[in-house]
Amino acid sequence: MIEKKDIALEKAVLIGIVTNDQDETKLKEYLDELEFLTFTAGGYAVKRFTQKMDMPNPKTFIGSGKMDEVREYIEENDITTAIFDDELSAAQERNISKILNVKVLDRTNLILDIFAQRAKTSYARTQVELAQCEYLLPRLRGMWTHLERQKGGIGMRGPGETEIETDRRIVRDKIALLKERIKTIDKQMAVQRGNRGKMVRVALVGYTNVGKSTLMNVISKSDVFAENKLFATLDTTVRKVVIQNLPFLLSDTVGFIRKLPTQLVDSFKSTLDEVREADLLLHVVDISHPNFEEHIESVNKVLGEIDSSDKPTIMVFNKIDAYEAEPLDQDDLETEKTSRHYTLEEWQSTWMNKIGENALFISAIKKENLEEFKKRVYDEVRAIHVTRFPYNNFLYPDYNYEEMN
Repeated sequence: MIEKKDIALEKAVLIGIVTNDQDETKLKEYLDELEFLTFTAGGYAVKRFTQKMDMPNPKTFIGSGKMDEVREYIEENDITTAIFDDELSAAQERNISKILNVKVLDRTNLILDIFAQRAKTSYARTQVELAQCEYLLPRLRGMWTHLERQKGGIGMRGPGETEIETDRRIVRDKIALLKERIKTIDKQMAVQRGNRGKMVRVALVGYTNVGKSTLMNVISKSDVFAENKLFATLDTTVRKVVIQNLPFLLSDTVGFIRKLPTQLVDSFKSTLDEVREADLLLHVVDISHPNFEEHIESVNKVLGEIDSSDKPTIMVFNKIDAYEAEPLDQDDLETEKTSRHYTLEEWQSTWMNKIGENALFISAIKKENLEEFKKRVYDEVRAIHVTRFPYNNFLYPDYNYEEMN
């Protein structure tokens, strides 16, 4: 559980369901992540409600009995927000709001809110606003945008458009405008990427909060914002890095997450152009997280969606200083050893067997095994560089540890 440190945090309850596709263990993992998302957004999860169902209730997501239980708890404990782990339909959101009489959010809405808080540049804010508008469009019934509504005038007399039709048109026009703005910025960024010449490009990718920005700071000796919260980095940061006189470009990209909203994948695909145009990917993984293998699958899925799954990739298992294997219960002879009980050495052996030299185990914050990391990156970048510029092969000899120390 995340400790409450600020009395100003919004009090929220979390709600999820156990289904045929999502057992209790999986739901607990998702709710743990949802709690971290809630904390990142400025809330505090007071209680969790779960229910076993074959499928979500089409009207209220959970059953009527469980909904009454949630409502009673909210009324008795002065809760201001109810957060659901899956995306709610417009009808479900309206029905639940009427019953609970508090702010109702789903996982998508929560992630969009975090992105809105984290967006610092004009480009990131435009992308987030586009995603929010696309999320809002089918949910406009009962959600009025009076501030921008027409007030009549020439050509507006008579019955005209209904309120909701006008709202929808305003949002559609806004979406079109934002898409055009993003196209313009994309062209500018493409020119910037072209102006960088033919330097080898390396991109850090990975699940959110795995330490990409920390690793970026250590390797590039820069000061990229890093924080132990989800989606600390939204804007792609590019730095020139030199390892043993070999220069290359290193980019830090937005982190991925399970159940990433479709709207965000679409609007942030342009940000991931740095990934698409990279010569080498460094897939950073938080090995101390109990579900890191599922995180890897989630990242690989997004990489496939942006046509980048076939790029040369080095798996960088970070946070080895924080890794702890769960001990086996020696008193229970029926306890079966699972992946949760693996030692770090066993994980290393497993992944080394899977992908050979393309797996590294480091601690960016403690600077453990960074020399091995630098050597591996140097070798990969050098191989790409001398292929691209064969005439200056002699400028970049094999990696020399003594020169780095």
